[in-house]
Amino acid sequence: MSDRPLLPGRRSVLRGSVAASAALTLPAGLGAAPAFALSGRPRAEWGVQSGDVTADSALVWVRSDRPARMIVETSATESFRNPRRWHGPLLGPGTDFTGTTRLRGLPPGRQVHYRVLLADPDDPRRTSEPVPGMFRTVPVRRGDGVRFLWSGDLAGQGWGINPGLGGYRIFDAMARLDPDFFLFSGDTVYADGPIAPTAALPGGGIWRNVTTEEKAKVAETLAEYRGNFRYNLLDDNLRRFNAQVPTIVQWDDHEVRNNWYPGQVVADTDTRYTEKSVDVLAARAQRAFSEYFPVSTLRPGAREGRVYRVLRQGPLLDVFVLDMRTYRNANSPDDQAVDPQGILGREQLEWLKRELARSRAVWKVIAADMPIGLVVPDGQEGRPHFEAIAQGDPGAPLGRELQIAELLRFVKHRRITGTVWLTADVHHTSAQHYQPSRAAFTDFEPFWEFVSGPLNAGAFPASALDGTFGPQRVFVKAPSVGNVSPAGGYQFFGEVDIDGDSAELTVRLREQDGTVLFTQVLQPGRVGQ
Repeated sequence: MSDRPLLPGRRSVLRGSVAASAALTLPAGLGAAPAFALSGRPRAEWGVQSGDVTADSALVWVRSDRPARMIVETSATESFRNPRRWHGPLLGPGTDFTGTTRLRGLPPGRQVHYRVLLADPDDPRRTSEPVPGMFRTVPVRRGDGVRFLWSGDLAGQGWGINPGLGGYRIFDAMARLDPDFFLFSGDTVYADGPIAPTAALPGGGIWRNVTTEEKAKVAETLAEYRGNFRYNLLDDNLRRFNAQVPTIVQWDDHEVRNNWYPGQVVADTDTRYTEKSVDVLAARAQRAFSEYFPVSTLRPGAREGRVYRVLRQGPLLDVFVLDMRTYRNANSPDDQAVDPQGILGREQLEWLKRELARSRAVWKVIAADMPIGLVVPDGQEGRPHFEAIAQGDPGAPLGRELQIAELLRFVKHRRITGTVWLTADVHHTSAQHYQPSRAAFTDFEPFWEFVSGPLNAGAFPASALDGTFGPQRVFVKAPSVGNVSPAGGYQFFGEVDIDGDSAELTVRLREQDGTVLFTQVLQPGRVGQ
């Protein structure tokens, strides 16, 4: 199924999206907040997005350049004959002129064309040029199959949009595969990573970035966090991709700052930050995140809401989106013998166990924003602290590993079939097989964890493995030195293809241009494999 052709009408939609993108060439100041005294019609120069698509609903997102009413029209064909119209929110400064409209009552397993218009609130006859997009609703028939992609880590380590290299080219390669959706596995922005106009490359070359005012420093204010999300939307490739492929998105640390955890206080030695409370920074970051992505469990400006959720993608697939940031304990040596909070928090862990047990999908993809058995240090001086789950001790579970052991034991004893772990974060691509016969903790069934990324960020050497759960690295591609720029390669995404007839799940790890590096086929109906 990896060579599945584009659906009827989709090629022309892609051409139309390219033309629309070309027509929306962005002026130099587009990264800034919109002014109020603008003449003419409203404009939607940041493109459109769809997200959290189900069998009968979807979220559609847009940003205006001024106050405007969001209007969405849908149709079964790109001609938009007899469209269905949806009146969305009034976009204003309270949400940075962004808005999301939920479309309900859609037909399952169908291609939906949509276009977004922005209407002048004082004169509804004055509307923007329509911005087109499309998505496919989730099928209800098992035989339809599912294909999606995943990756993470965008614009990190100072490597931003480089027009000389074609910008974020990886998104065009992903679009050519015609996925049903894209799982954006965290580090969707680097709010703690300023983007300078140039950066030196090994061998004497120069990397040249598109820059904005908000990306000149670390983000602290709400306006600066918003500016980080706007920055990525300056890229033509990403805007085209967003219009063509719906997204399931999660967050990790760089949406706030590197390696953050609740209750953290920024050290006085880090003079980049005048706001020292990470809880304050995280609240601002989550508000901006909720404004710039269509997420079904978040509402912009709402005090309550969560990133973790389950997206049911038909009889073949459920996607369990985790949040390994908001509820974790403090980074530490992570060697405590009792750890009820762990990396997920008790409430999220119980939710995950409950939803896994309820799932009737053939495959249960656990979308984790951090890996299980790869050691990710926190860089503390003296006694090492750790950022992810593993802490390098290959013995019995300690610290955050205790929570993962509890989950793996639950999956085994409840005989939950078809679990697969996907993640990003570590800026290389790899496949790990976890096996009790190699492990210090043995009360679990074998499973696979696949890593991909970065999308456009520095690439790093492969992380060390922790033997507690018996991982074996079956495949890895990573540089031998740290922070290799996207010009040097090592940019990756992954593909999951579930066959509608056999229900086999095929994972392919791919390079930036789409070249397949590694393939693994998994069989349905098994507790472990």
